[in-house]
Amino acid sequence: MVTVAIVGILAAVAYPSYIQYVVHSNRAAAESFLLEVSATQERYLLDNRAYGTSLAALGYSALPSSISASYQVSVSANAGPPPTYTLTATPIGAQSSNDTRCGTLSLSNAGVKSASGPASDCWQ
Repeated sequence: MVTVAIVGILAAVAYPSYIQYVVHSNRAAAESFLLEVSATQERYLLDNRAYGTSLAALGYSALPSSISASYQVSVSANAGPPPTYTLTATPIGAQSSNDTRCGTLSLSNAGVKSASGPASDCWQ
C-alpha cells in the first residue's frame, strides 16, 4: 500500500514536468523552424526582389514532422516598398491547450520576435 502511495505521488509530480518539457521542446522546434524560414526568405528576396508569400514558394512542400503535429506555420508578405514579411507559428492540438504562456509565435523581417501569451521569455 505504501508503494502505491509513493508511486502515485511521484507520478503526480513527474507528469506535469513531463508535459512542460514536451511543450518547451515543441516551442523550441517551432522557433528554430521560423528562423530557418527567415533565412530562406532573405535568400528568396535576393533572387526575386520580393519575399515569398507562402511556404511552398520558399520550397517547403510540407512542415517537418517535429512541427506539424504541434504548430501551423504561415507566411504573410507585403511587397512594399519596402518589402516585409511576418512568419507565424500558431499552436494546434495539445500544444494549444498546454502552452498558454506563449501562444502564437511570430518573427518579422526586421528580426522582431514576439509571442501572443503573457510570458516574456518565450524566444529563448
